[in-house]
Amino acid sequence: MSTNRYAFDPLTVNPIDRTVTHLSYISVARYSSEWNSMLHTHPCAEVFFITGGKGDLVLADRQIPLHIHDVIIVNSNVEHTEISAEEHPLEYIVMGVEGLEAFSDEEADEGYSIIHYHPDGNTMLFYFRALLKEIEARLPGYDTVCQDLLEVVLLQLMRSSKFSLTFLPTSRKSTKECAIVRRYIENHFKENLTLEQLAAVAHVNKYYLVHSFSREYGTSPINYLLSCRIQESEHLLTETALSLSQIAGMLGFSSPSYFSQSFRRIRGISPLQYRIQRRNESSRQL
Repeated sequence: MSTNRYAFDPLTVNPIDRTVTHLSYISVARYSSEWNSMLHTHPCAEVFFITGGKGDLVLADRQIPLHIHDVIIVNSNVEHTEISAEEHPLEYIVMGVEGLEAFSDEEADEGYSIIHYHPDGNTMLFYFRALLKEIEARLPGYDTVCQDLLEVVLLQLMRSSKFSLTFLPTSRKSTKECAIVRRYIENHFKENLTLEQLAAVAHVNKYYLVHSFSREYGTSPINYLLSCRIQESEHLLTETALSLSQIAGMLGFSSPSYFSQSFRRIRGISPLQYRIQRRNESSRQL
């Protein structure tokens, strides 16, 4: 009789910090003609596992083909959507994970990472299906099991040589960094600011900034910048006779059409309608 005995090292450190990394949700999706493929964001990272069909991950500036057993992580507050064709409808399991940011050498910090798990896809599929089974049954202790399974999935991903994960706890440091960026936006919102510039102001990674700022203030740095510009534009529309083109140029918008589009999305009416509405209100008060 032969026996192999393996002892655990009590000093081994878990590379995943479960105090900041939590499963927010998990769902199953299958493409259909009613699919709403609009760019959107989430306050947490999303981890996709492709289980069938073909499609593309769509970002603001690119499309990435998706295949069965691909694992894709889209970082928090990164605009994205998924598209497919009805003849090969895309199917996937996706989970939202708080406190997670992913980076890989290939994507060079573009806000997403992709791993092709084709040789061992069934193992990853087992873990995702186990998560679904637990959260659907909701038996006693299911939350602990889901957290453990989440860590197994993340550890499997971290074992890829081209892949790294960052776990982002809320801290006084991040609060201070967010306050610095917020003040900078309020003082410089008329300038042509980028996320890279704002991250440089706080001396942090841009994706870390987006995650921390969104958690601190409930909106991304770029959306906060946009809200400051729109608020100032309301004053200019009401108190001056400047054209929409002049206002757009003064407030750092790339074009008058983008200014009008942004204003309508935030305020629900066009800048011109807002100006007319405010003038009518002033006339009634006289």
